[in-house]
Amino acid sequence: MATPINQGFGGKRESDQIELVPGPSALSDELAYASAYELAARIRRRDLSPVEVVEAFIARIEARNPSLNALVYLGLDDARRAAKAAEDALMRGTDLGPLHGVPTAIKDLFDFKPGWPSTLGGIRALKNNLANSYCPYAERMERAGAILLGKTNSSLMGFRGTCDNYLFGATRNPFNLAKNSGGSSGGSAAAVADGLLPLAEGTDAGGSIRIPSSWCGVYGYKASFGRVPFLTRPNAFGNADSPFLFEGPITRTVEDAALALTALAGYDPRDPFSLQNPTTDYLAATRRPVRGLRIAYSPGFDVFPVERGVSEVVSRAVRAFEEAGAHVEEVKLGITRPGREISDVWSRLYMLINLHALDNFKRGGLDLLGDHRDDFPPEYLYWVEQGRRMSALDFYRDQDVRTEVYDAIQGVLNSYDLLISPTLACLPVDNAADGNTVGPRSINGEEIDPLIGWCLTYFLNFSGHPAASIPAGLSPEGLPVGMQIIGRRYADAEVLAASAAFERLRPWRDSYQACRERPLGT
Repeated sequence: MATPINQGFGGKRESDQIELVPGPSALSDELAYASAYELAARIRRRDLSPVEVVEAFIARIEARNPSLNALVYLGLDDARRAAKAAEDALMRGTDLGPLHGVPTAIKDLFDFKPGWPSTLGGIRALKNNLANSYCPYAERMERAGAILLGKTNSSLMGFRGTCDNYLFGATRNPFNLAKNSGGSSGGSAAAVADGLLPLAEGTDAGGSIRIPSSWCGVYGYKASFGRVPFLTRPNAFGNADSPFLFEGPITRTVEDAALALTALAGYDPRDPFSLQNPTTDYLAATRRPVRGLRIAYSPGFDVFPVERGVSEVVSRAVRAFEEAGAHVEEVKLGITRPGREISDVWSRLYMLINLHALDNFKRGGLDLLGDHRDDFPPEYLYWVEQGRRMSALDFYRDQDVRTEVYDAIQGVLNSYDLLISPTLACLPVDNAADGNTVGPRSINGEEIDPLIGWCLTYFLNFSGHPAASIPAGLSPEGLPVGMQIIGRRYADAEVLAASAAFERLRPWRDSYQACRERPLGT
């Protein structure tokens, strides 16, 4: 979720749309749920070659992605060249990055690799739009030795908590294909849950890493603001005035998220808010005890109605920290504004950066809101008009509300080490057939915004605190429920430590059996 950097236009390269070559199904099945950490170690030991690893994951994608719609572009020429180069480097004995030979993917939103298409979340007019620059995730993951296989599905401009659009359609939830994967990084979360990739990129302006991680039963990590660089051009400073924007990993294990953060974190002079690389050892943090930590638990941030099926799972899950020696206490944040008022603030502020991006395209000769207005769903167009009517004074009033949310979260974290909540207020919703899936319009009889009002995630984009969504368990319907773990600003190590402690006490690896056994018909 950012504005495009030097976006170019042109035709899609047909050489990247080659016929998939089936790999050995036995190896595909063996590696499908291997962690990135395990794959990297086996490659370094030469138990596996990068070429066979990439071919095994391509074969699995070929078999399973048509029924899931998680990946919407495959850059197979590039991936196979990179795998061969990785194998050559391995055989030469050269220094290897921490993710050498490990497959991953980037999101099809504001996430770039030169020569790859960028549709900004399924805008039909941009189906042949090619990027000519790298996003930090693609750049840094390749530097760490990872191999990009393609791009994953997203919602249009990332402006909703579901994953659907008019160009590619909905991404289906691998736990139940009738349900949505969550958004906007839904393709990434579904691919990881289904064993198509060990890790994938998410971006997050209102929860788009954590929302689909919750619904797909995987681990999504949003670092502290500035920890992972985020590049926006032509305005490098917009990431402070909009809800904070993030890139980060979606994985099946906390250890893999820490490994990815090791590759992603660190200073980048192109980002004026980027932090100098800390001395934190993220992998070591996952092995730290949490005994003695004071943990605050908020069932709904004071203002969110939460479905019973969600609240019961999370209220049980949070007690695991007591088993690890932490102290857990339910708290109030002291927020008094109605939830709908606060979600409207997020929509207006995020729309401003959307309008800026769309204006950049217009100045470049492509008037998306004029000539291609039908590419945008009506809910999005409603907020376009709200954004256009905003005055400078309206903007600062909305920032006042954002500050109130920050103060409420910070007030709790002044007395507690961590704050925990449900990630989302509801279970996965049914997919629509028209490319316009939205969330619920009411929960427990209370009206909410169907785009973002059921997501207890965007508060942390107002504030910039580190936050993760961790699998808390399954509902009686067999659907995943996420629990959000929030730390003090820049206390990423504490969030990772608590996440890893929970994973040890309440492992969720066996839950993916439902994905393994899902039907493959479309």
